[in-house]
Amino acid sequence: MIELQPTDVKKNSHISKPLNINHVKTCDCEPNHINCLTAKEWLKCQLGVWKFNYEGRDIRDKEIHPATFPISLSKRVIELFTHRGELVLDPFVGSGTTLVAAQDLDRNAVGFDLQEKYIALSKQRLSNTRLFNQSQQLAIQDDARNIPDYLSPETISLIWTSPPYANLLNRKRTNKSRRIRNNGQLGKIEQYSQDDRDLGTKPLDEYTKAMGDIFERLLPLLKPRAHCVINVPDMWWEDHRITIHVALIEELRKRGYELRNIIIWDRTNIVNQIGIFGWPSNYITMGVTFEYLLDFWRPEMPP
Repeated sequence: MIELQPTDVKKNSHISKPLNINHVKTCDCEPNHINCLTAKEWLKCQLGVWKFNYEGRDIRDKEIHPATFPISLSKRVIELFTHRGELVLDPFVGSGTTLVAAQDLDRNAVGFDLQEKYIALSKQRLSNTRLFNQSQQLAIQDDARNIPDYLSPETISLIWTSPPYANLLNRKRTNKSRRIRNNGQLGKIEQYSQDDRDLGTKPLDEYTKAMGDIFERLLPLLKPRAHCVINVPDMWWEDHRITIHVALIEELRKRGYELRNIIIWDRTNIVNQIGIFGWPSNYITMGVTFEYLLDFWRPEMPP
């Protein structure tokens, strides 16, 4: 288990703008290749349903971070849409899993988060997994709205993130979907913060517009035909399904992104002791057992 150590995260006092970080591939792949994968490795990624396992370096303790994803998921996305040496951006870096995966794969990466404790956690995880490669991974405490101050146009090869899920976590847990209801999370509010800038405090309409504003500003930073992959679930609120993934698809299309793929992340093998939810009169597919990976790209501008 990771325990946060005291750290001095003076807000970006040592960071120059724009960042001096490489974004050019260092591999010998052909110019028309979008990644370094072999045909056999590519085939594994082509299936529309993905499943992953956690490893020892993964963070699963909700007291440390309430919503994490496996390093193996992050590595799959990064390997699929980048070459070694290229630049990955995570606008909502949280526990730093994107940066850890990028370090493993020799990709440059930058992650942003509002919360000092998560920037400290990201830096600690990177120091625990130091590898001998030439790439950089940076964790910066700042609002995602300010990212264009740090990065130059057409330098990013992949945006990969799991953002706050509107106000999904900003309510007391009832644990109706858990076989063991009183599992330490019952009655807790797991939200990252109550900062007004935190997207996790907002209802769906405000959340969707804020996400659109952020990603519209990020679009010029992407290289043409570079991908942007966003991990989101839907949620239930007062017996109504709130389709976060549909709202984001519609909003990002309006902001200039093109939807390329929807991948299902099947989480059934990493979720323990699911309770009977809705039986016998109300059938509900549980968001804890699957999430969406929304794969967009920046279209090439017409000549």
